[in-house]
Amino acid sequence: MFLLLLGVPCGLAHLYLWKRLVRDTTTTPRGRRLGTAAIVGMFLLLFAGLAGGRYLGPDLGAVLAWPGYLWLAMTLYLTLLLAVLEVPRAVLNRLWRRQQVPAPVTVPAEPEVAPTEEPSGGPVDASRRLFIARSLAVAGGIAATGVVGYGATQALGGPAVKRVPVALGKLSPALSGFRIAVVSDIHLGPLLGRGHTERIVNTINGLQPDLVAIVGDLVDGTVEELGEAAAPLRDLVSRHGSFFVTGNHEYFSGAQPWLAELSRLGVDPLRNERLTISRGGASFDLAGVNDVTGRNYGDGPDMERALDGRDTSTPVVLLAHQPVQATQAAKLGVDLQLSGHTHGGQMWPFNYAVTLQQPVVSGLATVDGMPVYVSNGAGFWGPPVRVGAPPDVSLIELRNA
Repeated sequence: MFLLLLGVPCGLAHLYLWKRLVRDTTTTPRGRRLGTAAIVGMFLLLFAGLAGGRYLGPDLGAVLAWPGYLWLAMTLYLTLLLAVLEVPRAVLNRLWRRQQVPAPVTVPAEPEVAPTEEPSGGPVDASRRLFIARSLAVAGGIAATGVVGYGATQALGGPAVKRVPVALGKLSPALSGFRIAVVSDIHLGPLLGRGHTERIVNTINGLQPDLVAIVGDLVDGTVEELGEAAAPLRDLVSRHGSFFVTGNHEYFSGAQPWLAELSRLGVDPLRNERLTISRGGASFDLAGVNDVTGRNYGDGPDMERALDGRDTSTPVVLLAHQPVQATQAAKLGVDLQLSGHTHGGQMWPFNYAVTLQQPVVSGLATVDGMPVYVSNGAGFWGPPVRVGAPPDVSLIELRNA
């Protein structure tokens, strides 16, 4: 179903690219056949990359995923840039067409020699149109390659560290300065492996947090395929432990085996439950709920259960993968929600589309009076490209209001 839904817009985009990059820029049947074959081949490669990691395993899947996913990003930005270039295309074609229209003259008494200039729409007009089409195709290709190249350096580089102070009215002064390292959407899979995990663990440990929160979408594959890639999580160091809540991709990858594997690695899953974090005679509650996708697998979120019977005089921090869960959390008196899922939009302009589904796309915001922090995530899904949403590990510093 996902491939079908993606296939329609991708198919229309490739049809548009064929018109602008092949039909409008070629003059021979052979050139057009080669261009058409290239567009069709890249379209098929895109879907081979999408399916390869899921059905061929991480090693073989990566062979198809790298070019397929990169072409998906190129398809997006080539289509957007060529669409923007439709304006100068239309202006230039109109200006040059006007230049070929002969100025009105008075008919002389004697017949004149027939004009040598080609009429409007003749060979001169066709050659100019070809020049415009080729020039804009080259300009669009160079610009799209630049955007995708920049986005790849952002996605594949180390995560930025964001330090975010959050004031909680119920927090005891003894807990002011408590630091929670938040990471989400690591997305181990065909394109991201053990080295990616090691870099994230080193970044977190360098912050010396009091607590580590992994808020979902750790993997895109089974424990058998990616267990070794996740193994460095056992090296996480914090004063009060490391905790995990499921994201939607855990359910696509086999949530129960992964929950058992994370427990073995010393990362404690919070499954619609909470615990008390204490320091200096003061405490707050840390709660975690399953992702909403778990409902389709008989393992959905139960926020009431996670919060039932708690001491409401102390604050509660909720780990929930999707920001959309904040509306219910605010009604139940949660003091702070930590989430991921959105990737910050990952590739502009998708951040605008995310706002249609989630109340917060990136950073610290308020939902119904409750602070919600949403991480951009430390990995990526699909194209190894991030434009306008660099990966991050966030250090949330709780403060007494």
